[in-house]
Amino acid sequence: MQLLDGKLLSENIKAELATEVDLLRQKGGKVPHLVAVLVGENPASQVYVSSKIKSCEQIGFKSTLVQRPAETTEAELLAIVQDLNADPDVDGFIVQLPLPKHIDEEKITLAIDYRKDVDGFHPVNFGRMAQGMPAFLPATPYGIIEMLRRYNIETAGKHCVVLGRSNIVGTPISLLLSRKGYPGDCTVTLTHSRTKDLPAEVRRADIVVAAIGIPEFVKADWVKEGAVVIDVGINRIPDATKKSGSRLVGDVDFEGVAPKCSHITPVPGGVGLMTVTALLMNTLKACRKEIYD
Repeated sequence: MQLLDGKLLSENIKAELATEVDLLRQKGGKVPHLVAVLVGENPASQVYVSSKIKSCEQIGFKSTLVQRPAETTEAELLAIVQDLNADPDVDGFIVQLPLPKHIDEEKITLAIDYRKDVDGFHPVNFGRMAQGMPAFLPATPYGIIEMLRRYNIETAGKHCVVLGRSNIVGTPISLLLSRKGYPGDCTVTLTHSRTKDLPAEVRRADIVVAAIGIPEFVKADWVKEGAVVIDVGINRIPDATKKSGSRLVGDVDFEGVAPKCSHITPVPGGVGLMTVTALLMNTLKACRKEIYD
């Protein structure tokens, strides 16, 4: 069993990005500028955003945090989005989800200029991705694809089972792994809460992508010997032995499943770190105008 080490991989990629930024700076080019918009005091969102800002500083990107209280109105947030759309110095920006309940997330996503949508959530980017055209890929699926590529995981002709059909992870990764080229050419089964006999579906998988949001949901007897398991879940569960009183686990029962796998991602230290790295990769592409002029 080999761990797919997201921490090591993300550090390697960030070192490559830092070199690229140095070259841009030496040539008098524009340094990539990423903006994060955070509304409210969601603790998990605060952790994610601070990780993004820290990563930007680490590789020499310019980064800005726009922080607003939970009472911010939808109109006020839309005005912030429009200002960022119009600012020529901003290459890409993200509006951290979830938003407070009184704000329509879909309306905010649609308001973001797709050319600055480095989270890859806008329907223009999603549609281009679905058709195999250049696009900003959603950050988590992009991170998974990059991980499979850099660990040379064989995908052609493999049966991949995806658990979860969200627009952020499940649906896009199923599209990316099914399309022509590497990493791809998989036969993909997209499963969800209404799938009948889910364990039987997972047992058929050469590659499992678990993104269903239930702690330690995938058990050892669901997974066949030699499978590759990508655990997207980040769940906090009570643990009296920890100082904090809790610990992070994935959607896969790691202790039970890992011995059966050829490769598996840990939680923490797996896909989560690659998500942030993918966001940085998209931002560099936006700065270079690699996808949109």
